Amino acid sequence: MSVEKRGDRWRARYRGPDGRERNKSFRRKLDAQRWLADQKVRMSRGEWVDPAALRVQFGVVAREWFDGTLHLKPRTRSSYRRLLDLRLLPRWEHVPMGKVAGHLPEWISELAGTGLSASQVRQAVYVFSSVCQHAIRTGRLLANPVVGIKLPKLVPSGERRFLSHAEVARLAGAAGAYGTFIRTLAYTGLRWGEATALRVRDVDLDRGRLDVRRAFADIDGQLVEGKPKTHQSRTVPLLPALRDELRALVVERNRDALVFTAPEGGPLRVGNFRQRVWSPAVRGAGLDGLTIHGLRHTAASLYISACTPPKVVQRILGHASVVMTMDLYGHLYPDEMDVWAARLNEVASRSGVWPERGQNGSVGDVETENDQ
Repeated sequence: MSVEKRGDRWRARYRGPDGRERNKSFRRKLDAQRWLADQKVRMSRGEWVDPAALRVQFGVVAREWFDGTLHLKPRTRSSYRRLLDLRLLPRWEHVPMGKVAGHLPEWISELAGTGLSASQVRQAVYVFSSVCQHAIRTGRLLANPVVGIKLPKLVPSGERRFLSHAEVARLAGAAGAYGTFIRTLAYTGLRWGEATALRVRDVDLDRGRLDVRRAFADIDGQLVEGKPKTHQSRTVPLLPALRDELRALVVERNRDALVFTAPEGGPLRVGNFRQRVWSPAVRGAGLDGLTIHGLRHTAASLYISACTPPKVVQRILGHASVVMTMDLYGHLYPDEMDVWAARLNEVASRSGVWPERGQNGSVGDVETENDQ
């Protein structure tokens, strides 16, 4: 490491961990010395990053990161692509990676000021953070600037709507020819994309089961068939009455045919269905504000009301873990701690673990070694 004068400027030189020599010139000797000392400290701490790598623009790193997301579901990649094009690249594309940290809080405030919800802001920041993580892995950044940044707080959504059996019947009746579809959603908990992708071969009438193996996703206006949300297929039980309804829809039909279709025979599209069937049925049933996804919540609540164990509810709904199920629906389970404590006390009392008490509640005489 050295500092030497070259003309009217001072040049600082050092050899990096990779063995290559690097230099930078300054007008003042003190500035050159400070810069050199900073590089020395960074190398001693293992925090050194090649200055040339820090000059790589955010847009270059972002495209590298996105090209590495081919393993993700098409719908997820499409969402990331839109966030890059609409929220990230217009602001960050030509900014060197070494300078992104200083402008991050300002950008987050700008996003919030455009009317985006807290959830939408967080989604954009998540993609930004993912790009930064890729930069760290490829030696273009030392630390993720998102760590420790304050994000807009999520505003709790309104309380979930859970239908009773009578309300499900009323809604199904108002849906006309799609009554069976409504009951299927309400009593299986299938997601929209899973239910609309069901084929005749997925309905096992003998066992009373639905095999959930695939789901439709709307990618830029095109329906794409892929795996369910958690990438795991599952088997869902059919109530006997619902099995009888589905029997009429699948018997003597091609095994590859869709179970539920639009009037013209193609796949159901959520926008068209909402306008043509759902909204009129919701109004007709007096259930204003109910969403299609609300039938999935309804299935969870109805199973829980039937004392179904959390692990079984998780398997039916296809959640990644029982923790997710309890986070969403744990409040629906009755607080039975007192009941179980009383049962434990009953068993413990029969075992003689507690000393006998007299009629006045006092503990009876206990024979000790000195009394023997």
